[in-house]
Amino acid sequence: MNRIARTTAVASALALSLALAACGGGNESSADGVSGEVVTDGSSTVQPLTAAAGELFSEENSDVNVSVATSGTGGGFEKFCAGETSMSNASRPIKDEEKALCDENGVEFSELRVATDALTVVTSKENDFVQCLTTDELKTMWEPGAEGKVTTWKQVNSEFPDEKLELYGPGTDSGTFDYFTDEINGEEGASRSDYNASEDDNVIVKGVAGSPNALGYFGFTYFEENAETLKAVEVDSGEGCVGPSAEAAADGTYVPLSRPLFIYVNKNDYASKKQVAAFVDFYVEQNQPISEAAKFITLNDEQSTELEAALESLKS
Repeated sequence: MNRIARTTAVASALALSLALAACGGGNESSADGVSGEVVTDGSSTVQPLTAAAGELFSEENSDVNVSVATSGTGGGFEKFCAGETSMSNASRPIKDEEKALCDENGVEFSELRVATDALTVVTSKENDFVQCLTTDELKTMWEPGAEGKVTTWKQVNSEFPDEKLELYGPGTDSGTFDYFTDEINGEEGASRSDYNASEDDNVIVKGVAGSPNALGYFGFTYFEENAETLKAVEVDSGEGCVGPSAEAAADGTYVPLSRPLFIYVNKNDYASKKQVAAFVDFYVEQNQPISEAAKFITLNDEQSTELEAALESLKS
């Protein structure tokens, strides 16, 4: 399913669930009399969640257009800290140098954690020799020293076939790239560069699905929607092989590739633009059903309470 079709399907399902909630008096999220643009950019991992929220919000508020671009977490922060967007989607926390850029441009922000992700290593369904990889094996594939040297599967594990190793992954502006390289290679941004890189996760999906010798990584949601052609690889960080799932991400057993997902909100835009405030309020108030409909890993009770508190702080 492509991104547009998926967003529409999610919004339709969510519209039904929220309509049923409204019949019971539980939906007070519509914002009368708001209009204009809500401009967002950033993580391709968070994009489906924000896009689904935006689609549904616009259905209830037809004079508001929510745009959701995907220039990667880093690219999104560049625009956000330059004051070009009201909200930035991020698959990692903001970096110190990005905070400094925001400070330099007078952009004050609030960080809101909106979901959890199980970063997923994938192969093609046609791959019949990889079920689980240790973190050391992943490092062997992806560390900078592997560039031009580790080119076959057999070099990763002597039991694997002597076939070409075809790697796909996010580009350097991606928060997923930052997180993966930090957790697997021990340093953020440290990676071989001779792989097929893209900020569009759908490109990675197609590349991996097209070859039994390919491997890639991206957010759990993109695996779930392409499970017919992809296989999730279990990861062994020293305590045995564990596959990515909502349960494993929530209970802390899927390590080290479980991570929080965020939106960052420009405080001035929230205070001065009614459509921005209305959308952010809607996003937070309907966070659980939006996340469930978009097949994201929902926040637990403690995290949901923290999200509500962050919104109240933003309002004040």
